[in-house]
Amino acid sequence: MFQTLDGFLKSWEYEAGATQRVLNNLTDESLRQEITLQNWTLGRIAWHIVTAIHVMTSRTGLTFESPSEDWPVPTSAQFIADSYSKASNAFIQAVKNQWTDDSLKVLNDFFGQQQPNAIFLMTLILHQNHHRGQMTVLMRQAGLTVPGIYGPSKEEWANIGMEAPKM
Repeated sequence: MFQTLDGFLKSWEYEAGATQRVLNNLTDESLRQEITLQNWTLGRIAWHIVTAIHVMTSRTGLTFESPSEDWPVPTSAQFIADSYSKASNAFIQAVKNQWTDDSLKVLNDFFGQQQPNAIFLMTLILHQNHHRGQMTVLMRQAGLTVPGIYGPSKEEWANIGMEAPKM
């Protein structure tokens, strides 16, 4: 849980940057990648990450312009990536302009439970990371390059002059 807005903002900067790199590697064709007909497509997961920023944080009273409708899923990977960038930036500006460190202690309804805003922010990051992990699996299945998140991806080892771990 975050104790200060600065602590959150530093974490969000890294995590949002990682999510942006993943989204930037999507193609229009890859958005249709799925595991099964009963599961979300890569595009659906990507768009959910975009819209969840507003959906989840609007429960805290933060106000900012951002997509909040999960459906229909855009067919343009570039539109999804650009929308994420705009939503993330608008969200960060709202946090900076509308909250103080004390705002992190304010309780709000989080799907039926009273939680401090600090929990909302941590949950937003964890939610995004959960879906980002799902996306990287689907990206591999779609033949896309996956960027490194918490270390080099398979393709990035050579760029740092090292051999990738053996399969």
